[in-house]
Amino acid sequence: MKKILAFIACFFLILHLYAQKIDFGLKGGLNISTLNFNDHRSINSKAGFHLGAFFRIHASPKWALQPEFIYSMEGAREPLTASDNMTVYRLNYLNVPVMLQRIFNNGFRIEGGPQIGFLLNSRIKSGNGIVNNPGFIASSFSIPFGVSYSIPTGIGFDARYVFGLSNINNQNRGVIIQSNVFQLGLIYMVRYPQKK
Repeated sequence: MKKILAFIACFFLILHLYAQKIDFGLKGGLNISTLNFNDHRSINSKAGFHLGAFFRIHASPKWALQPEFIYSMEGAREPLTASDNMTVYRLNYLNVPVMLQRIFNNGFRIEGGPQIGFLLNSRIKSGNGIVNNPGFIASSFSIPFGVSYSIPTGIGFDARYVFGLSNINNQNRGVIIQSNVFQLGLIYMVRYPQKK
């Protein structure tokens, strides 16, 4: 937790130095997440949500950098072969993506970049049994790609897919687990450059 707070403090210090060139926004929406196990077990997706804030730094009329701080509910559902029950994996992250955006004149942007995730808490529920904070690694690395659209008032939407690259399993080292998430959300620019 101290590392997370130090990271956020350094980030906001940098933002303060460039405050005149930065727009601030809020975002939130739907998550459809799954876990990829390398032992090829059958896994179903799980719905959740994401909510957070972002800063949009315009380097030029066609390029921008967008760091974000996003609370994200992720995980998956695994059918149990002996019954109709499910094993449900719930992982809640503070994700920090840094998206490089290509800006188009019609309001659309395509974006991609690295993302580090800090695991806040996790739980596995299987039948009537619940295990809190099982063996998942405290941080993860992913690559999100997507598209966003905003109208001049600052309201818009974004859609992206987050490809999990790192192994988040810290319990059974014989099984590699990666978290993948599709996100669809609304955005609102609190400070948005109006056309003159």
